[in-house]
Amino acid sequence: MSSLILSLHCASTLALLGLIWFVQVVHYPLFSSVGRESFVEYERLHQVRTTSVVAPLMAIEALSASLILFSDQTSADRTLAGFGWSLVLLIWLSTAFLQVPLHRRLAAGYDSQTAARLVKSNWVRTIAWTLRGFIALLLLPLGASS
Repeated sequence: MSSLILSLHCASTLALLGLIWFVQVVHYPLFSSVGRESFVEYERLHQVRTTSVVAPLMAIEALSASLILFSDQTSADRTLAGFGWSLVLLIWLSTAFLQVPLHRRLAAGYDSQTAARLVKSNWVRTIAWTLRGFIALLLLPLGASS
């Protein structure tokens, strides 16, 4: 496996890991402090700016995780890569079917129940990216052995 691919994979995953913990612990809980009058514009800007940072990293992570999964490696490494790839799939599905629809609802105006569901449902991605961080670090030495 190419050390460049493993390095890109690890870097993108760790960047997303740091970002998701910031979003989970700081950013989403602060939604309630924005104020109803300015929340719609805040949410619109949040979506645009967050997407510009997160989308490229998620694309790099997904592509590199796929390349790693289908590379020549030991059975144990393939199992680890497969688990990591399944977590990428879980994150993408959670984003598409949980977080994005909740953000769309919030784009119409702040609702405390919707915001609370967003924080609660985002734990799926937070835990999955935490596990992915460990997996990316465990896979990184594969590049050194090539």
